[in-house]
Amino acid sequence: MSIPPQHIEPAPRQLSTPRAAALAGVIFAALFGTTLILIRAEMPEGVQDSTQWLSSQHTAITTATVLMPFAGISFLWFIAVVRDGFGRYEDRFFVSVFLGSGLLFVAMMFVATAVAAGLVASNTGVTDPAAHAEVISFGKMVVLSVTKTYALRMAAVFMISLATIWLKTGLMPRWLAGLSYLLALAMLIASETSMWVTLAFPAWVLVVSSLILTRSGLIEQLRNHGD
Repeated sequence: MSIPPQHIEPAPRQLSTPRAAALAGVIFAALFGTTLILIRAEMPEGVQDSTQWLSSQHTAITTATVLMPFAGISFLWFIAVVRDGFGRYEDRFFVSVFLGSGLLFVAMMFVATAVAAGLVASNTGVTDPAAHAEVISFGKMVVLSVTKTYALRMAAVFMISLATIWLKTGLMPRWLAGLSYLLALAMLIASETSMWVTLAFPAWVLVVSSLILTRSGLIEQLRNHGD
């Protein structure tokens, strides 16, 4: 009686982050920058006739609401790539702030764009124009407040925590940590005054992603040093 050969399971392999995953930051920078411009430029403050404004700008606002989910997904990939670069140097305190602020940023931007999508969808079949105008004005201010007051300040905290990790570990150049502190401070103070200040965040993500792509080999050596 022959004994059937035992089935040998393949040995498990350790997962490794693909180098191309850093492109997620580049994609986020492009999509989020476009979304910010559409929201801040096409949803200006102080518009008197909110109903007419929404009717004339509904295409731009709809485009922003379509792009934002993909920008958020790309940002989550960017967070994963950056955290993977910490390796054995990961610090629980700063990583907790890093992850928490990043996730809050994405959640707030999703809420803001969802409100904007609701404004566009509700701008049909109006029975009470006066009440509808008040709803649009309220929704517009919610979108602007969530994006420029809360979400972008969480983005600034994200930058500060990440810059601190880089400064302590040496995984990225010191000039990048210093630049991150300066841009984060500008966003904390002046994010409500100028749209161009808010664009500093996607520009910063683009710079970080480019450095990760070009320094991937060096980062791998540094984070595994001493293992």
